[in-house]
Amino acid sequence: MNSSEPLAERLRPTKLSDVVGQSHLVGDGGIFQRIINGGIMPSMILWGPPGVGKTTLARIFASGFNMPFYALSAVNAGVKEVREVIAKATEDGQAILFLDEIHRFSKSQQDSLLAAVEKGVIKLIGATTENPSFEVIQPLLSRCQVYVLEDLGKEDLLKLLNHAMANDSVMVTKKITIAESDQMLLLSGGDARKLLNLFELIVNAAPDNEVVITNNFVKQIATTKTQFYDKTGEQHYDIISAFIKSLRGSDPNGALYWLARMIEGGEDPKFIARRMLILASEDIGNANPTAMVMATSCFQAVDVIGYPECDLILGQTAIYLATSEKSNASYLAIREAQAKVRATGDLAVPLHLRNAPTKLMKDLKYGSGYQYAHDFPGNFIKQEYLPDELSGTRFFEPGKNDREIVMRNWLRKNWSDHYGY
Repeated sequence: MNSSEPLAERLRPTKLSDVVGQSHLVGDGGIFQRIINGGIMPSMILWGPPGVGKTTLARIFASGFNMPFYALSAVNAGVKEVREVIAKATEDGQAILFLDEIHRFSKSQQDSLLAAVEKGVIKLIGATTENPSFEVIQPLLSRCQVYVLEDLGKEDLLKLLNHAMANDSVMVTKKITIAESDQMLLLSGGDARKLLNLFELIVNAAPDNEVVITNNFVKQIATTKTQFYDKTGEQHYDIISAFIKSLRGSDPNGALYWLARMIEGGEDPKFIARRMLILASEDIGNANPTAMVMATSCFQAVDVIGYPECDLILGQTAIYLATSEKSNASYLAIREAQAKVRATGDLAVPLHLRNAPTKLMKDLKYGSGYQYAHDFPGNFIKQEYLPDELSGTRFFEPGKNDREIVMRNWLRKNWSDHYGY
């Protein structure tokens, strides 16, 4: 064990049983143990917050399958480096490529992996803190299993510290007492790697081998080490939360402040734009449908322009969304409908709504009795559009804003006796 390495590296687990947390994946009978025991390595995406073991798990897979292991970071690697790894893997017969922060690869860069992954020359393990549905191209995503890693809880983090004190060759030479842990855990933001390296910094800063760790001592040592804005840590989540809540609360000044914090800290502008796009539907919806158009245009423009000029587009859109009328009626409606589907299962489609492309289906009365709305005055005819078991069930409750009041009036005129508007 090399004592010059950071503590987190010295204590990196080498087998699944040593991994702290992620019991749903690494525990007895967990999917990762079954993968290793089964002897067939799939390509996969590991999605979860920073410091929860994505790199560690990739190395354990490489060891478990006894395969050559190559690691790249999408921050500083490109197509050239990917092709070099593919060439080496072809020589080896097969290899694991661990691609950290895969969400930072562009579409064309991700495309460069496709053929090798499809042929099995590369077993890809992509790591991301962002939702892969948005950040990984569909052809690549369809060739990978996605596994979600969870935040480490307080128990997990304290277990790591106790393990360090009992097993690290440097830490065992010191008499360490953790009198208070809250400040250490807070500064780590749930990131195991950050916690261990912070712990090492604090222990090394103590004047002698008897170390008593208190919250005040941690503040004295670590305050100057904290970053203005940590794109992968707790501030990442806290500040985007403050930004979204300011938009939802219709305060453009608060929204601009938190937006500026993210811009100055180098936050991914697509991440900010994507969250505004979600808000435009969830919190504004049909109270102002143009909000969705604005947010979509913002996302597309930010993707094309990037920093520094895209800060203007982000700012303009944030002001528009903050000052727009708000409604969560659409959000509540689809959630209510989803809950009903989960509760009632696959109810039969009424015969008059079924598709009838063949003679047999027509003979079975598929589509029989359906009334084509455009054949009637006002392009409307009242008929049942829900399964029989749910007839009259109302999901959509219009909000109290100008546009949705118009919707409510129309619904009352046409559907009041059926849905009770």
